[in-house]
Amino acid sequence: MDVPKEYFLKDYKKPAYYCDTVELKFVLNEDKTHVYSKISVVRADNEASGSSPLVLDGSDLKLISVHVNGKQINEGDFYVDSCHLTLPSPPTGKFTLEIVTEIYPQDNVSLEGLYKSSGNFSTQCEAEGFRKITFFQDRPDIMAKYTVRVEADKTKYPVLLSNGNLIGQGDIEGGRHFAIWEDPFKKPSYLFALVAGRLESRDDTFVTRSGRKVTLRIYTPSEDLPKTTHAMHSLKAAMKWDEDVFGLEYDLDLYNIVAVPDFNMGAMENKSLNIFNSKLVLASPETATDADYAAILRVIGHEYFHNWTGNRVTCRDWFQLSLNEGVTVFRDQEFISDTRSRTVKRIADVSMLRNYQYAEDSGPMAHPVQPLSYIKIETLCTVTVYEKGAEVVRMYKTLLGSQGFRKGMDLFFERHDGQAVTCQDFYAAMKDANNADFANFLLWYSQAGTPVVKVTSSYDAEKHTFALKFSQEVPPTPGQPVKEPMFIPVAMGLLDSHGNDMPLSLVSHDGKLETLSVGGQPVHTTVLRVTKKEEEFVFSEVYEKPVPSLLRGFSAPVRLETDLSDNDIFFLLAHDSDEFNRWEAGQILARKLMLNLVADFQQNKPLLLNPKFVQGLKTILCDNTLDKEFIVKAMTLPGVGEIMDMMEVADPDAVHAVRAFIRKELALQLKTDFLRTVQENKSSEQYEFNHLNMARRALKNISLAYLASLKDPECTELALNEYKTATNMTDEFAALVAITQNPGKHQDQVLAHFYNKWKHDYLVVNKWFALQARSDVPGNVENVKKLLDHPAFDIRNPNNVYSLIGGFCESPVNFHAKDGSGYKFLANLVVKLDKTNPQVTSRMVSAFSGWRGYDETRQKLAKAQLEMIMSTNGISPNVFEIVSKSLAA
Repeated sequence: MDVPKEYFLKDYKKPAYYCDTVELKFVLNEDKTHVYSKISVVRADNEASGSSPLVLDGSDLKLISVHVNGKQINEGDFYVDSCHLTLPSPPTGKFTLEIVTEIYPQDNVSLEGLYKSSGNFSTQCEAEGFRKITFFQDRPDIMAKYTVRVEADKTKYPVLLSNGNLIGQGDIEGGRHFAIWEDPFKKPSYLFALVAGRLESRDDTFVTRSGRKVTLRIYTPSEDLPKTTHAMHSLKAAMKWDEDVFGLEYDLDLYNIVAVPDFNMGAMENKSLNIFNSKLVLASPETATDADYAAILRVIGHEYFHNWTGNRVTCRDWFQLSLNEGVTVFRDQEFISDTRSRTVKRIADVSMLRNYQYAEDSGPMAHPVQPLSYIKIETLCTVTVYEKGAEVVRMYKTLLGSQGFRKGMDLFFERHDGQAVTCQDFYAAMKDANNADFANFLLWYSQAGTPVVKVTSSYDAEKHTFALKFSQEVPPTPGQPVKEPMFIPVAMGLLDSHGNDMPLSLVSHDGKLETLSVGGQPVHTTVLRVTKKEEEFVFSEVYEKPVPSLLRGFSAPVRLETDLSDNDIFFLLAHDSDEFNRWEAGQILARKLMLNLVADFQQNKPLLLNPKFVQGLKTILCDNTLDKEFIVKAMTLPGVGEIMDMMEVADPDAVHAVRAFIRKELALQLKTDFLRTVQENKSSEQYEFNHLNMARRALKNISLAYLASLKDPECTELALNEYKTATNMTDEFAALVAITQNPGKHQDQVLAHFYNKWKHDYLVVNKWFALQARSDVPGNVENVKKLLDHPAFDIRNPNNVYSLIGGFCESPVNFHAKDGSGYKFLANLVVKLDKTNPQVTSRMVSAFSGWRGYDETRQKLAKAQLEMIMSTNGISPNVFEIVSKSLAA
């Protein structure tokens, strides 16, 4: 097969041509759509211009005509191939280029560009979808002002939307109508959006801090409109938060959101017309869980925050994607932290990193936050670019403080509003605004891998000093065998023998003595700047041997190894004032325990649970002073992926067996406490989405899940009763999950009942698919195969695919089945799905990327399926990139 082209950051060149304005006219019809574009083109004043041809991107387009300065040009004056339209000798001055194309949205199953689904037209142009609409320089550093006219049948498509402000509308002959939209802000083509359909809107207003009234509209099919209340509340909360925290006001008089059921991503931040996957807009207490409500709040906020970090200032090229996403993920994390529990949010984000990003850093798809190359942009949409990118932004705030970080953000917008820029521009704004010394901080953008930081400590009772010695190493990754030391901010404190924070006044480092006190007062947490391969910090005036609390708040995305004893860690679990580190102490103990038990399981030794571990969790479970959601996080064992990532040879069967053993043993020994917790946290009050109620439900439901693992009649009956009496989807689905841990008649009956009750609601049915797909009952692949033929499953719908096929890949027992049935199942589906939707397929095939971390038998089976995919004619570049890199690892 032809090897797709690989693009490299080092090869970036400025455009030879720019455009000032873009005028588009869409004539939408049932069988085809005509797109008329009129572009004002200007030659760049740089070395890239000269006598360069004008090359426009295009894909799956039928070219009708090309005009330059109003005159039609003929073949010979331009060239067209499968990917480009080229004008070899365009005019030397500013000129107008008019192009007419014909496209077929009703046949566009890739859901990129302009497509039609569920009776409506909608677009998805990030990253390279605009080239499926018309010929254009489809790259983010081409920014222009857009005016868009949309024409369609008025009865079938009464709502016509695009970016910006509505400046004209009316009827035209033949029962059709038009709308004209003008966006006064320059934007790249990937932020273009269009929607046409039979929709209704929930309307509201928001008054900005300067007194401007903004109209807010959320569009859905009429039957879904009642489920948009929470989304509207979330939007207004995000707008208010961005003003309060960053001083950023919305800049237009209209903000539209449209919910569509067929969408490859979660949502898209198109300027003033956000298009969302329905699952991240629609919610009611009866059909959506607390997790759904929380996701809607976060993603609504995320896409709104993009208005400044991603839209007003955008990325120069796709290697800078973290400039958009890393910064905005950090902003949405802070938004949720301010509206819920900051500690719980931090725990959730770090858990996500450890279960997914660390594994990515250890595998063939490892790449820096600012990637060095790619074949398809979609493969850059990873936890490294998004979540690790957010961690890099968080480190700026850790180093500079809230005020210094805000100064850096203000300077960034002052310098670059309306521009397409780089990660280095963001770094420069932070550095310059604070006159800061960031040493080798930029390595976080250019080096892949998770640094390993080792810490040893020593106490000198005579000198009253306490020393911390740091050493760091960044493991080799593909293309980067040798790494430089990173800039690692380590937030830390010292605990005395009573568990109190000790005052920190003086620290010696590199021969310099630094005063830590602020305003004459000692501090209890300080940030050490670890920048070398090896270095030492010595604290003075430490009058008893302390227990160090290191990496407070997870101040850097590293793997931390210390010389702390288990007794020290139990001490931190009981006393640390930093709630994140208190949770972390429990996780360290749990990870050690699980790895030791995995070794015992592999050697056929009996499994025994450390009584101190059980007692530690019992103490937390019964502590009424703790945030209930924090208790839930503390009672949640490390994920299977996190433990397998720590093993030299991953053993999914052993890890699953050990995790199941610990859960059941905890349920057995803490049964009375769990039963009491369930009873104390029941409520018959009307559903309300807030932190206290979420935490109460979460604590009740994790206790129920533990109890259901016992399979005894009392606990089974309790779970069944919780299912029958539930008044909201959070409690109903949690009871369903608890019951379905155990195969048998109760599982079958409740699954059937749940489907019959909710078969009319496609979002709830996706929960039903995912629950069955994730089952760790051996041989579940056969059940998943049957569900592929279920009348509610449509392989063309991304949410269906993510729920059923993606859910199956999350089962360590069945995806990694020793007979290779899971690998074969996924590989066959990848080949099938890739023909219609490569973007969704690439997400599914990523499950193979860590195949070399398993035993020889599994490696052989996985490799055979990867080679089968690779040998298939016509596989997409998306799939080619992941499979080829996985095989080459």
